[in-house]
Amino acid sequence: MTIRPIRELGDPVLRTPADEVRAFDKDLAALVRDLEETVDHPGRAGLAAPQIGVSARVFSYNVDGEIGHLVNPRIVELSEEIQDGDEGCLSIPGLWAPTVRAMEAVVEGFDVHGEPLRLSGTGLMARCLQHEVDHLDGKVFLDRLTGEARKTALRALRAR
Repeated sequence: MTIRPIRELGDPVLRTPADEVRAFDKDLAALVRDLEETVDHPGRAGLAAPQIGVSARVFSYNVDGEIGHLVNPRIVELSEEIQDGDEGCLSIPGLWAPTVRAMEAVVEGFDVHGEPLRLSGTGLMARCLQHEVDHLDGKVFLDRLTGEARKTALRALRAR
């Protein structure tokens, strides 16, 4: 079992768009296994490869007791209905802020073997899908904050 250390805000890998996966091989299988084993802990809903220092468009999720992954994901549908709950990030430990996301999301990509995969979710799963795709694009949830929520979060970061 391999639990990988989580990179924290300030590490350039978190701000760099991840590389598309081109080879569905044993290296990818090992990465997916590490992502799924690392996300398999209470309080962890998702984990993107850049968060463990790997520039690859892959993430794992752990929502409602279901653990899985998606390779080369792309968001294909977002609902107009929104949710505005607190969101946190393993790469920014201890910081939570109200973050607007679509209530429903559909993401398409591939499994570890290169087979097409479509994930859809509402609530926490939709939030997770959007959050992890953001990581693969070099973004963190703080980038989604506006107004007072952004000011409060940035003050909290500076106070660390």
